[in-house]
Amino acid sequence: MAHRVDGAPGGATGVSDAVVIAAAGCVLWREGPAGDVEVALIHRPKYDDWSHPKGKLDAGESAATAARREVLEETGMRCELGAPLATQRYVVPQGFKQVSYWLARATGGTFAPNDEVDVLRWLPAPEAATHLTHPQDRALLHQAMALLRGA
Repeated sequence: MAHRVDGAPGGATGVSDAVVIAAAGCVLWREGPAGDVEVALIHRPKYDDWSHPKGKLDAGESAATAARREVLEETGMRCELGAPLATQRYVVPQGFKQVSYWLARATGGTFAPNDEVDVLRWLPAPEAATHLTHPQDRALLHQAMALLRGA
């Protein structure tokens, strides 16, 4: 879902109406075999990156509903949303993408590679941080882990 706001991406001039693309996602976690926290990371071949599951809102869809749907579509996992995390906003060719995130516990499911995601990895949080491609995703992971630790 996209809407227009005043202002141009990256401070550019000459554009009075920038498009904001609304998206949602999760830092998806589960309890690992040793009782530690494992985080799901996805590999998107289109971008050749490792990230948290996320995607655009469908028309009329709430961010929370989109977050759960995107997790299911990209990872095959059902999830229970927890605390909201920082919203990310960054420049894309069409304007801005604004992504609302939640901490989410995986409640079951099975991954199958698809057109958008070819690999799902469950990693301990410290290892997950080293695999994430984008610095803002690492910051999101650190925020999520602080919440899980009760800090």
